[in-house]
Amino acid sequence: MRVVIQRVKSASVVVNAELISKIGHGFLLLVGVEDDDTNDDIDWLVQKIAKIRIFDDLNGVMNLSIDEVGGDILAVSQFTLLASTKKGNRPSYIRAAKGDFSKPMYEAFCNRLTQETGKEVKQGIFGADMKVELINDGPVTILFDTKNKE
Repeated sequence: MRVVIQRVKSASVVVNAELISKIGHGFLLLVGVEDDDTNDDIDWLVQKIAKIRIFDDLNGVMNLSIDEVGGDILAVSQFTLLASTKKGNRPSYIRAAKGDFSKPMYEAFCNRLTQETGKEVKQGIFGADMKVELINDGPVTILFDTKNKE
């Protein structure tokens, strides 16, 4: 699995001109699932995201977690995170899992993160053409990849 975490001032998802989800200060997570991902991958990501300290403390040092700042979480499925650009100019998405596997994995990830943080993880609509708007705070953007554990 790959997750891009962005520290945001706010973020929202619109589908067909309808506001689906909106958060204030917190995390926007873009989530990509591969065919060989497992529950262990979900567990590793949830622990990392719940505990990562990328919010500023009183001294301006990134030293606080999402829980410590009372932040919100919005997770959006995004198969394009698994793009391979090794050959040619058109990305290949062969590594991205099909919906019948990736949707339950994405939902399990969101549910586990809700349980771990005690915060409702707001979501987009899986497979929809979503318009995602955000105000990146910092900017702070970090990539998690369970294949490399980074």
